[in-house]
Amino acid sequence: MTISLEDIFGTIKPVIAMVHFPGLPGRPRHDRAAGPARLLDVVGRDLEVLQDAGVDGVLFCNEADIPYQLVVGPEIPAAMAAVIGQLRPSIRVPFGVNILWDAKASLALARATGAAFIREVLTGVYESDLGVISPALGDLAAYREAIGAAGVALFGNITPEFSRSLGTRTVAERARSASFLGVDVILISGPEAGVPFAMTDLKAAKTAVPGTPVLANTGVQAERLAEILTVADGVIVGTSLKVDGITWNPVDPARARHFMDTAQKARSVQPASR
Repeated sequence: MTISLEDIFGTIKPVIAMVHFPGLPGRPRHDRAAGPARLLDVVGRDLEVLQDAGVDGVLFCNEADIPYQLVVGPEIPAAMAAVIGQLRPSIRVPFGVNILWDAKASLALARATGAAFIREVLTGVYESDLGVISPALGDLAAYREAIGAAGVALFGNITPEFSRSLGTRTVAERARSASFLGVDVILISGPEAGVPFAMTDLKAAKTAVPGTPVLANTGVQAERLAEILTVADGVIVGTSLKVDGITWNPVDPARARHFMDTAQKARSVQPASR
């Protein structure tokens, strides 16, 4: 059944803003001396700034855990759940979670924290800088049922960063099959975090699955919103909201407010999302 983004986020063409965790326990960028207090401070501060700017949703992600893993240890979702749990009373918008690149861990985290969706690579096979990404959507769907997370929406990235699809299927073909297999929202990305996607990919996916929401997932900038939202059903944005447009910096309040002002103007003339 097709989900309604408007039902989840309360608006057409939602803006979902990234809340990037600092390095988590066991990862190279983790600050052991600062410990859990730093995680809570950094995540809490960015969450407050983004909500004050008026974003429609947020996506918690372990962005600083480079190099990423295809299967994470239990310490990663545990640390993220602890922080999100402490912040839960102050979260005023729908939220999702993303553990790079472990869909099962993301789903467990979503179930534990009450997240509305996960963002992951859910279909296809890709050669990547991290190894071969070969998700098992059928197994994940069974796990979702087993843990009582049937209400968690699946946002599937069909052009994942740092990778290339193995095989010859087009973006349109991958979008159609992902939608058919039960992915709720299709995501189109560029080659890296913060790098723009190809508009041809976005248009191909949306044309292929007109009844399934398609979101722009990387490199979204305020000056391109009017163009992007003529095709996309919404956007996920992170880097362009940061101080100086650098992924690892904190969210810039002025950039976030400008982005949301621009989004409001752009979507005021757009048809409703599905």
